[in-house]
Amino acid sequence: MKGLCSFLFSFFLSNLTALTIAGDGDISLKRESAAKYKYIEFNEFGRPEEVLLIKEENPRPLNDGEIRVKVLASPINPSNLLQITGNYGSPPEFPATPGSEGVGRVIEISESVKQVKTGQLVLLVGGGTWREQIVAPASQFLPLPELENLDDKLIEQLSMSLVNPVTAFLILNSFTQLEEGQWLVQSAANSAVGGYVIQLAKQRGIKTVNVVRRTGLADDLIAKGGDVVLIDGPDLVTEIKRETGYAPIQLALDAVGGDTFGRLANSLNYDGTLIVYGVLSGRPANLNTAITIFKDIRIRGFWLAKWYEKASGKEKKEIFDQIIPLIVNGSLAADVDSRFTVDEITQAALRAAQPGRNGKVLIVSGDGG
Repeated sequence: MKGLCSFLFSFFLSNLTALTIAGDGDISLKRESAAKYKYIEFNEFGRPEEVLLIKEENPRPLNDGEIRVKVLASPINPSNLLQITGNYGSPPEFPATPGSEGVGRVIEISESVKQVKTGQLVLLVGGGTWREQIVAPASQFLPLPELENLDDKLIEQLSMSLVNPVTAFLILNSFTQLEEGQWLVQSAANSAVGGYVIQLAKQRGIKTVNVVRRTGLADDLIAKGGDVVLIDGPDLVTEIKRETGYAPIQLALDAVGGDTFGRLANSLNYDGTLIVYGVLSGRPANLNTAITIFKDIRIRGFWLAKWYEKASGKEKKEIFDQIIPLIVNGSLAADVDSRFTVDEITQAALRAAQPGRNGKVLIVSGDGG
């Protein structure tokens, strides 16, 4: 994620309107920077509710070039839970604090820092975001311009802007270019990524078949812009053909694995592409490899961390130039299931792992922004 910082810093800075904080606000921020704060830590792999610890410490003085940020909101993503259980692609160094993104407010700056102001909102991209306070070099935060109509809802949406919407954008655009009126099929359509895919596809006139694993989700997905919602099962391929009028499908997106993977592959037209970006079922993909021969299907994997590592600043800027404004104006949003404080991390982790959620679980500031 560090590669993201350098480009976005200049991008946001060029559009920055400094926030003015009244004298009483300055006093309030100073008090916050001096109070003890809590954070989450784990020192071994295991079930989140068993290995996550709540720690507390006194704030340390800022070093030159550093800022102190009060964390306002940080989501619990599936990748966070996988990392805690030891099932993620890049294991952490212990002791570790989970969390991969979020949004916060600057409450203290060191003397040499000129690019951000106290009271300003910043995006958190350096990891370890499940905490009440973060101290780090100013270059590791992405300053946001002053936003009109800023409220808790927008703050929450901004806290989720660096992982799932970027994933949705890239898997929709990087591997095959669909034209207006064409179809794609995706599993885990009720996930945050799935919701972003529906919204982005709708804006381009691309039709979506949205596969889910339980009932009661169709109305919400249709409201987001989805065209067809189907329950996963042995007859999925037949149902996809019937609901799309046997239209050719060139792109499938899978975050489930297991039998779902094979069904999505079977639904593709000749020369189609299947992109894998998750394994929510915890089961290996089940695929008749003859399909890849006779249909010339391409199977590609996608891992956002690697994209951030390899993409150029120009490539990242082009995507964020499109994504951030959509989040700010409300055209791109994710559902929020529930909110917990750092003190409630056990309940938060249990809820985030619970089937049947309707949206993201957020860790939020207990006393507002």
